[in-house]
Amino acid sequence: MSIRVRSVVALATAALIWPANAKAEDKSVLRLRAFAVNMSGVGRTSSTTLDIVFERWSSDEERQQLLDTLVEKNDEALLKALAKIKPRVGFIRTNRSLGWDIQYARMQETPSGGKRIVFATDRPMGFREVRDNLRSTDYEFMVCEIRLGSKGEGEGKLSTATKVRFDKEKRTIELENYGIEPVRLTKVVVEK
Repeated sequence: MSIRVRSVVALATAALIWPANAKAEDKSVLRLRAFAVNMSGVGRTSSTTLDIVFERWSSDEERQQLLDTLVEKNDEALLKALAKIKPRVGFIRTNRSLGWDIQYARMQETPSGGKRIVFATDRPMGFREVRDNLRSTDYEFMVCEIRLGSKGEGEGKLSTATKVRFDKEKRTIELENYGIEPVRLTKVVVEK
C-alpha cells in the first residue's frame, strides 16, 4: 500500500472515530473585543475591530526575569527574553489579519471592582519596513494597557511601535511611542 493511500485511510479512520460533537478546546481565560482608532500619525487614519485573547497570565517569575533583563542589560536583550517565553500568553488580531502572539500579560483587580490589563510583545513588521531599514524598525515592541469597569466594559491604549528603556536615575520604565499618540481602544468588552 502506498504512503498516499495509507494517509487517506488514516484520515478516514480518524474522522469515523472522532466524536461528532467534538469542538476545539477554548483555552482562553479572558476574551476581549475592542474598537481601535489609529490617530497616531503613522500610516493612514483608520479604525478596525480587535480581538484580544488571553490564554494565561504571566507568572511572577516571568515578570521578574523580564524586569531584571531590562534593568541589567538593554531593550535588545529584553526583546530576546520576551521571544523565549513559552507558551505564549495569548494573541491579538484584527478582523482582517492573522493573530499575533502576545508573550507577556498581567491583570490586576482595581479597588472599584474592575480590571487593569497590561500586555507586551514584539511587534509585527512588514517586509518593506525591514528591507528599507526604516526608522520605525527601532521601535520593536507592542505595549497595551486596558482598563475594564466592574461590568466588563472599558477602554485602553495600544502603542503599536514602542521603545522600552529603564531610566536608572529615576528607577522607572520609560516607553517611547513612534507615533504621535497610541491607538485608542474604545468600546472594549469582555466576550463570553
